[in-house]
Amino acid sequence: MQAVAVTAQGGPEVLQLIEQPDPVPGPGQVLIRVLAAVVHPADVAARLGLIPGGPVEPPFLPGWDFAGEVVQVGDDEGEYQPGDRVVGMVPWYRTRGAVGAYAELIAADTGWVVPLPDGLTPAAAATVPLNALTARQALRMMALPPASTVLVTGASGGVGGFAAQLAVRAGHRVLAVAGRDDEDWVRDLGVARVVPKDLDLAGVGPVPAVLDAVPVAAPAAAVVADGGVLLTTRPTPPVDPARRIRQQVVLIEFDQEALRELVLDVASGQLRTRVATTLPLARAAEAHRIVEAGGVRGKVVLTP
Repeated sequence: MQAVAVTAQGGPEVLQLIEQPDPVPGPGQVLIRVLAAVVHPADVAARLGLIPGGPVEPPFLPGWDFAGEVVQVGDDEGEYQPGDRVVGMVPWYRTRGAVGAYAELIAADTGWVVPLPDGLTPAAAATVPLNALTARQALRMMALPPASTVLVTGASGGVGGFAAQLAVRAGHRVLAVAGRDDEDWVRDLGVARVVPKDLDLAGVGPVPAVLDAVPVAAPAAAVVADGGVLLTTRPTPPVDPARRIRQQVVLIEFDQEALRELVLDVASGQLRTRVATTLPLARAAEAHRIVEAGGVRGKVVLTP
């Protein structure tokens, strides 16, 4: 099979197409032909060696989220059959590049995947796992009382977009930070107010809770009311302890049943997602350049 490997820490040019033996599914695994793999900022961070737990020694395979078709099952696997469509997530925080989604084939534990519903494309489905699970877990970490006000940065993006929708569905009043050329899409998520990202956030708060999904760090922290909660998707400078703000980083924990629910919600139209562009696997370096440049509306997806 062909796969994309990070051959050294550095720029997008270190992503190289390589050939490897086809993986063989072991007990409790299925062999999946990958039809879509999402390029996340986390993949860029891994390429640069800027990930929790320290850099991974190259060469390694990047990629968390994928969707595809089962082509072979392990000896004791009875849940899936060849031809079944699935969507899932490589728990990259554990595999650390021994398995990655930037590949034609993945031998995946059945606990990594859920069925891909009819009517949902592999590209759209692959945008769900990491972003939607992170958003769901962030809201649960907030532990907010009913009808709270929540500010979400990066509501045009994956985590922020899902978080805004889930918070609205939970009955919260959502203030969503978005680019001025993307206000309509974010407004259609049901938020109470769209806040242009070039606006001084100091005039927006105080609010009891902020999910800083970008993160923008200090401007987001300034919006949080004293005694409130500030969640970020990566570490940011500590807030003055005198403000009594609960400040935490959201680190993804894979939850198969939650993923099953979220994928069904996207398939039924209860949650929205979007794909900005698709590129063939061989153009992974170009995909990384697009993600690093920022401003993309939706996810960048690699396809066969």
